[in-house]
Amino acid sequence: MSFISLIFKNPFRNKSRALLAIIGIGIGIATIIALGAITAGMTSALDETLSVGGADFSILSKESDAMGTPYGTATLDEEWLNKIKDLNGVRYVEGVYIGMVPVENNPYSMLIGIDPNNEFNVSSMKTVVTEGRMIEDDSKELLVGKLALEELNKSVGDNITIKNQEFVIVGIFESGDPSQDNGILSSIKDVQNLLDDSGKVSIIYVYIESGADVEKITNEIDDKFGDNITTVTSITDIEMVAESLDMVNAASWGISLLAIVIGGIGIINTMIMSVYERTREIGVLKAVGWKGRRILGMILGESLVLTITAGIAGSLMGIAGMELLVYLDIFGSMAPVYNIETFAQAFAVAIIVGLIGGFYPAWRASRLPPTEALRYE
Repeated sequence: MSFISLIFKNPFRNKSRALLAIIGIGIGIATIIALGAITAGMTSALDETLSVGGADFSILSKESDAMGTPYGTATLDEEWLNKIKDLNGVRYVEGVYIGMVPVENNPYSMLIGIDPNNEFNVSSMKTVVTEGRMIEDDSKELLVGKLALEELNKSVGDNITIKNQEFVIVGIFESGDPSQDNGILSSIKDVQNLLDDSGKVSIIYVYIESGADVEKITNEIDDKFGDNITTVTSITDIEMVAESLDMVNAASWGISLLAIVIGGIGIINTMIMSVYERTREIGVLKAVGWKGRRILGMILGESLVLTITAGIAGSLMGIAGMELLVYLDIFGSMAPVYNIETFAQAFAVAIIVGLIGGFYPAWRASRLPPTEALRYE
């Protein structure tokens, strides 16, 4: 039997012990995959909201209002629209009001206020009316996203009560963005009145002229108006959300460290028992000319085979678990995103566990005197 064959076969001689080691490490790997997918999903969903319709950047208020509009920011006066529009290089600006309101059985439905008379704004939202018609201004009409409509179990022509006010569904839209398709569009005036915030917007989308420098324009805005507003090119620019994402990433790395410690102990135990049971076999290999470093390489290889198998199993467990949660609609409109960085981190953990856990048993096996190993019963 070849050297490589031994490395792949030996770890699974005791199937029960190997399975327990794989499960133990696999759970840690699955958690890393799950947390990574959640973090990437949150970032992707919020980034899409901030750059809706291809906006070059967004503008939010700097005021702190944890109970107000999304992302922990206060609303802005509509007068900011003209101030930003007058800057060189700015092609167009659009104010949108986004509020979380109770609708039917969902206490946190996303209500988006837009100007229905502005064709640029409607097209920038990438919304396609698949049934019914577009809303009209200040008419208490709703355009409901495809996903939101399924949850509400309503159809075009039905009424919905929002904060004791009656609205009628006049159309259904689909954008392809789950975060938008789980929302409800109404005229910005209706949303402002509903939330007692007339003349305000939650977010300003900025579109620049072709060839203009985004960084130059955002720096100019920050220099002129930095005390009141902040420019955002991605979700990581928002301090509160960035801190939340950092916390999730820290938790992911903490679990990675825990997986290394627990998995390392498990692998040490598994490989020590394997070496102990194969003492005579190792003695025979040494007697026929195997060097200590070859024995060392074999045991380390076996350890890596176990942990990489655990990495594959853990990755599959993580994906299966996340897809189950998506199926149960635990995350609502947010979809987990799997990227190569998350899997690279998970397999890096698996390899580190294999090297750490397998080193001592491998070193011990390589140091066994052949005569003593051959006398072992």
